[in-house]
Amino acid sequence: QKYGYYHCKDCNIRWESAYVWCVQGTNKVYFRQFCRTCQKSYNPYRVEDITCQSCKRTRCTCPVKMRHVDPKRPHRQDLCGRCKGKRLSCDSTFSFKYII
Repeated sequence: QKYGYYHCKDCNIRWESAYVWCVQGTNKVYFRQFCRTCQKSYNPYRVEDITCQSCKRTRCTCPVKMRHVDPKRPHRQDLCGRCKGKRLSCDSTFSFKYII
């Protein structure tokens, strides 16, 4: 799981997502995301690791983990290529490969 930056060239809308699923050890994206306006699917134009804002590491031992992700923000399942049309969404599916 990584953090991605998106841009819809038709609507000129930009968005970011902490639900970018990549091949382990690479930035090769598995699933596209859909533009909320025109519903076209896109890969992110930039992908980065989800890092701690305190120590700037992906896997840290900080007592309070400050991420550049808002865990309270709801996941848009209707715009996610991985969980669109499925019962379980990405944010409720635990991945053993992604340990913070």
